[in-house]
Amino acid sequence: MKVCVQGLWHLGTVTAACLASLGHQVVGLDFDEVTVDRLSGGVPPLFEPGLAELVKEGLTSGRLHFSSRPESGAHDAEVLWVAYDTPVDDADRADIEYVIAQIERTLPYLPQGATVLISSQMPVGSIGRLEATALARFPEKQIGFGCSPENLRLGKALDVFLKPDRIVIGVRRAGDRERLSRLLQTITPRIEWMSVESAEMTKHAINAFLATSVTFANEIASICERVGADAKEVERGLKTEARIGAKAYLSPGAAFAGGTLARDIAFLNDMGTSKGLITPLLSSVKPSNDEHKGWFRRRLASVFPELSKARIVLWGLTYKPGTDTLRRSLAVDLGDWLIGQGVELRVHDPEVKHLPPEWADKVFRSENPIESLAGAQALVICTEWPQYKELTPDAFGSAAAGLVVLDANRFLSTLANDSRLTYLAVGTPD
Repeated sequence: MKVCVQGLWHLGTVTAACLASLGHQVVGLDFDEVTVDRLSGGVPPLFEPGLAELVKEGLTSGRLHFSSRPESGAHDAEVLWVAYDTPVDDADRADIEYVIAQIERTLPYLPQGATVLISSQMPVGSIGRLEATALARFPEKQIGFGCSPENLRLGKALDVFLKPDRIVIGVRRAGDRERLSRLLQTITPRIEWMSVESAEMTKHAINAFLATSVTFANEIASICERVGADAKEVERGLKTEARIGAKAYLSPGAAFAGGTLARDIAFLNDMGTSKGLITPLLSSVKPSNDEHKGWFRRRLASVFPELSKARIVLWGLTYKPGTDTLRRSLAVDLGDWLIGQGVELRVHDPEVKHLPPEWADKVFRSENPIESLAGAQALVICTEWPQYKELTPDAFGSAAAGLVVLDANRFLSTLANDSRLTYLAVGTPD
């Protein structure tokens, strides 16, 4: 099929490259000419394992092209797949108008009967708004709209796209359903068909459930720390309860970061307010998560009353492993705070080669994680890169003596058995 994927950052580049790998003729469309030029040369806008290779494979095969001009990128597309990573500000507010405006720029160039499939995160009702615009401005085109909530996971994006649990699709017209079935049947036969509004709402509900689960687990863990209980043991007790289950999202650990979960919580809070509803559970998720973001700070301050005299090391700076994205990273936030406390800060990350500009002359970046520990009083595990998992307690050598390790998610839990150091995780007793 001929597909135009609009919006070429993480979600869009993954979508375009994966569809081309399945044999479809794909044009990646973005109005940013720099992004298009780089992708045309085989360079994705950010790091994702395997993505650069898949883009180059698509370019070589001739099934993947990139363009900044909708008149050439969308004119013969059977499906326009909208895949913008919806911008989110520091207050977790999404810039919906930006995404709407980009879509509206492309609508005039679509062929008659085309299907617009939207994966960008936008509040329920956004597709209805676009339908009304298309009908008012281009009634002769008979454009159909659908919703497929994005299912992107940094560091695992290709595998998740090509081997999903299922795909949620919301459509109105039988013709759009038949067309999207042909497009997606090479990925999975497990498609959950529903109305457009239900598909939009499904994404909100999934992220809100996950966000609520994270904050619930971490509030329980905070109490465990004060009463002498171990939150990991409590987690085991919860997950062996038949009404909860082994896959429940209930591991104690760091606060959730990034904009994805917070964005949907904000969407639902706004929608509830606009409809005159009181949603105390959803309204409490963000304040709870924000409070838990201070866990590292509280623990460090309790261990080092004179924090300004400490040398502290952060391992991992990116938002998640498998990417080089620093925006919305809790590690960067923590680093900013530590610098403000006068700490001597050292950092290591296997992908980050350039530190934030405001850290210039204030932070030392090490090329080797073990070497970064020389003379350090504390190590904070921020991003769970698999390279760190390969380091056994023996690799720490003399650096382990007296070292305080803060490992919120118990990623390097083997260190808990090393008597030379003090190991602290979310939910471990004081």
